[in-house]
Amino acid sequence: MYPYQITSEEQYTNDYRNSVENPEKFWADIAQYFSWKKTWDKVLSADFEKAEVKWFAGAKLNITENCLDRHIEKLASQPAIIWEPNDPNEHYRVLTYKELLFKVKQFANVLKNNGVKKGDRVCIYMGMIPELAIAVLACARIGAIHSVIFGGFSARSIADRLQDADARFIVTCDGAFRGAKDIPLKAIIDDALESCPFVQRVIVCTRTHTPVSMIKGRDVWWEDEIKIVETQGNPDCIAEVMDAEDVLFILYTSGSTGKPKGVVHSVAGYMVWTNYTFVNVFQYTPGQIYFCTADIGWITGHSYLLYGPLSAGATTMMFEGIPTFPDAGRFWDITQKHKVDILYTAPTAIRSLMAYGTSYLEGKDLSSLKVLGTVGEPINEEAWYWYYENVGKSKCPIVDTWWQTETGGIMISNLAGVTPHKPTYATLPMPGVLPCLVDETGNELADNGVSGNLCIKQAWPGMIRTTYGDHERCRQTYFSTYKNMYFTGDGCLRDKDGNYRITGRVDDVLNVSGHRIGTAEVENAINMHQGVVESAVVGFPHDIKGQGIYAFVIFNGMHVDEEHTRKDVIQTVSRIIGAIAKPDKIQFVSGLPKTRSGKIMRRILRKIAEGELNNLGDTTTLLDPGIVEEIKSGRL
Repeated sequence: MYPYQITSEEQYTNDYRNSVENPEKFWADIAQYFSWKKTWDKVLSADFEKAEVKWFAGAKLNITENCLDRHIEKLASQPAIIWEPNDPNEHYRVLTYKELLFKVKQFANVLKNNGVKKGDRVCIYMGMIPELAIAVLACARIGAIHSVIFGGFSARSIADRLQDADARFIVTCDGAFRGAKDIPLKAIIDDALESCPFVQRVIVCTRTHTPVSMIKGRDVWWEDEIKIVETQGNPDCIAEVMDAEDVLFILYTSGSTGKPKGVVHSVAGYMVWTNYTFVNVFQYTPGQIYFCTADIGWITGHSYLLYGPLSAGATTMMFEGIPTFPDAGRFWDITQKHKVDILYTAPTAIRSLMAYGTSYLEGKDLSSLKVLGTVGEPINEEAWYWYYENVGKSKCPIVDTWWQTETGGIMISNLAGVTPHKPTYATLPMPGVLPCLVDETGNELADNGVSGNLCIKQAWPGMIRTTYGDHERCRQTYFSTYKNMYFTGDGCLRDKDGNYRITGRVDDVLNVSGHRIGTAEVENAINMHQGVVESAVVGFPHDIKGQGIYAFVIFNGMHVDEEHTRKDVIQTVSRIIGAIAKPDKIQFVSGLPKTRSGKIMRRILRKIAEGELNNLGDTTTLLDPGIVEEIKSGRL
């Protein structure tokens, strides 16, 4: 048990009330349970007009001391990370808290030997191996700012992020295993660096033994650098003293423009928030095995595979592979083998496993499971019940967590076994979160049983601090739409009992397999194809991914081999962004529905993609209303 763990509905109600009525006292009481070099001068100052928020101002700390050092006295020999490899025939690895701390200090010294200093940006582009977690924590140890890039992104996407962050240091692997695929990570980095001459050092960890090009003076092997530290006698690495509001990491997320935005999180508020939400949502009990299936390249991996669990002294599982390799029973094999207590995964994974039926669950001992969780997108009712009945045997509460890269941690969720779950509903806000629904003009909808745009009215510790290098973009995107509110970009329904249900994005951002992809980013990539004149991208319901990508493309050519051209366009998108953004459907059209001012009416395209052909609304304001009939008749 943790002193701030909520154990009853009554306590939730009291804590929630206290957190919104007197947030400074509430969070000061919780923050006292962490290790500080110096306590704060002021708990909170917030100005939503300027998008300026500070938590625990004046405090000094290092997050890795809270994740590692402070646990050593009691938990030195307890597993911190259990790593399960892609190939089930390869042996798993266990790092105790003592071993993890040693390896983090060791690699922190490698970073220092290679010129990395406090405030430097370090790009990490690795497969899901323990060295990825070590690299992230080593950056935090010395005050370097980590920017993890998911291993599915292309060289072009990496270069965009390197340039935006001015990241002069990279940690990568020779390659990565993912299901039946080998991903040539170092070769992709090499392609990215053709347009990033400012990069000074690339540290390469061996994983796949793929032949790679190592450039003298720039590229070094992880293993060789570790040996150098060992010859230096493995010196200690004292944790850098950080200010509460110093930057911990940058994580890039898609926006409604083509340019990815670097979401910035700072040290203290993020630490308190991820720990508090982890302990309370999952009702974690010390000694339990917690399995978050997310990649560290996404915010879920940052908050609920690393920082949240480790700061709570938990045992966290890390998985290199995919749920269907070598077969669709892999999650259940891992759960049985390691006696997993808590499983946190995405609705996309659940729907994908549903498609294989229940045969892969037969004979698997899942009796250790106590809590199930979902993340990344709203879960549909059929998938919720399948997960509840077949995986949890109708005994495990499901926490349906709603949050974002920008929120740092879980915002709305039931607390496992403490507050009720409700299929398809995230249910109630966490203490400290004051949600509200507004209509298009910004009027608050105070009643229950209403739908509107979801906003947050009060600062919470884990919230975004800025977008890297462009604070005005942060202000415009999140704080300018509705006065004195953070706008989430999501639509939401609140039922008669006050439970919240997220209904999807209301801006030009798609949620594909739980990952946010900006329509403008995909359109920019499609338009790079030499034959494309113009394109428009919308989302449509997809059985597995939740949302699929439907592209309407005007192509410059009279006699187009449509199937071949579709493949070319998909290849272009994969090359520029990565396979994650490939359109599911590409419809070639002679024109797009535009207003007389030239604006594409995506509302109409969205309805056509969704199959609502007889409910398109008013089309009389279009420059060429006839184009709509042509697009309707050619729908895929």
